[in-house]
Amino acid sequence: MSHHQETKQVLHRLSRAIGHLEAVKKMVEEEQDCCEILIQLAAVRSAIHNTGKVILKDHIQHCIAEAVENQDQKALDDLSVAIDRFMK
Repeated sequence: MSHHQETKQVLHRLSRAIGHLEAVKKMVEEEQDCCEILIQLAAVRSAIHNTGKVILKDHIQHCIAEAVENQDQKALDDLSVAIDRFMK
């Protein structure tokens, strides 16, 4: 399996999303405005989705490019399953 180029960026994005989610949890605990909580949850969901896109692009550029070169059908099938699950 190839080395992923975006690992540091992914970890940074995940740390930010975790911090944001912790802030949303605190908002719920403090019984803040429900509409504002929903807006913040949407922001967390977007951050996670965008992180997934970074991982997917990195995987395609490195692992899948290598899999195609090596005619590794299992890697391509695994990617298809992962995309289906990610897109749900």
